[in-house]
Amino acid sequence: LAEVGSFSLSAARLEVQAREGAARQAGARPNPELDVTVEDTRPATRESAVVLSIPLELGGKREARVAHAELGRDVAAAEHLDARAELRSQVISAFFRVLVAQEAMALATSSAALARRGAEATARRVTAGKISPLAETRSRVEQANAELEVTAARAELQSAREALASLWGSSEPVFTEATGDIDELPSRPALDVLLAQADASPALLASRLQLDQRRAAVEVERSKQRPDFALSLGAKRANELGINQAVVGVSVTVPLFDRNEGGVQEAAKRASKAADEHREARLRLVTALRHAVSRLHTANATAQALRTTVLPAAQQAHDAATQGFEAGKFGLLDVLDTRRTLLEARVRYLS
Repeated sequence: LAEVGSFSLSAARLEVQAREGAARQAGARPNPELDVTVEDTRPATRESAVVLSIPLELGGKREARVAHAELGRDVAAAEHLDARAELRSQVISAFFRVLVAQEAMALATSSAALARRGAEATARRVTAGKISPLAETRSRVEQANAELEVTAARAELQSAREALASLWGSSEPVFTEATGDIDELPSRPALDVLLAQADASPALLASRLQLDQRRAAVEVERSKQRPDFALSLGAKRANELGINQAVVGVSVTVPLFDRNEGGVQEAAKRASKAADEHREARLRLVTALRHAVSRLHTANATAQALRTTVLPAAQQAHDAATQGFEAGKFGLLDVLDTRRTLLEARVRYLS
């Protein structure tokens, strides 16, 4: 859905098509010029000439220009791949945000139900005169807070659904639920394998091609230092003499004042800048990759510990405290503490 409806991906595709047009235009040869002149308006002495001038690009200008434009097209294609990878990342993140929001909504609803049952049990004990009415007040406050958490979870779920739908160009979600196994922890190749694949990433590919394009721009500017020729062919009519004459000429640009030295210097420095930017982009990517692998490892270990140890223990403690409170063995504070511990553990596991 996102690949079809994403505006950012569509914009990237259009940029590739635009660069293709630029590459095609770069290969076009200069148009000839037709020059028509008339000397003297009197028919008897009039002289008229028609001359066709054909520019001749020398010094590899056209080849350098085409190479630069084609690299620009390749850069756009790599940026399109990068945009697609970024979109894929956003979709995965937004999808799991919806899954987590759904679980958080179910958790908040369950928490509110627990708080409601606790408040009802407290009210019964207050009525029986076993505990102070202050305990009932506190339990009602806990119930109200739990219901507020349900409202907040519902708003977060709606926001998550809208964020996911926006990635395929929809302002309103066209789905009611996302289906997935949120308990299945993700796995990735080893860090060495990922680092070996880093240079093939779309972002670095685009950066590397931009460097190549900047180097090609240097050749474009150097080619401009070489003069061009123009070949002129035509005919001249002298009415007074009654003869036709052929006109042949050659013109050449003399690089006396402008040798394009500044253009070459600018292009060369921009190529050096692009080289530094490419090295910086690779360093940034490798650093981010190492950081992401470390975070993933920590998150997996934490989730595993919470799922196998903390959550079962917290659930058992809460069940025991609830049953003991209803039997009069524990106080309300014991129940609230165990419930808070259980909820914090579940929220941390979802995170």
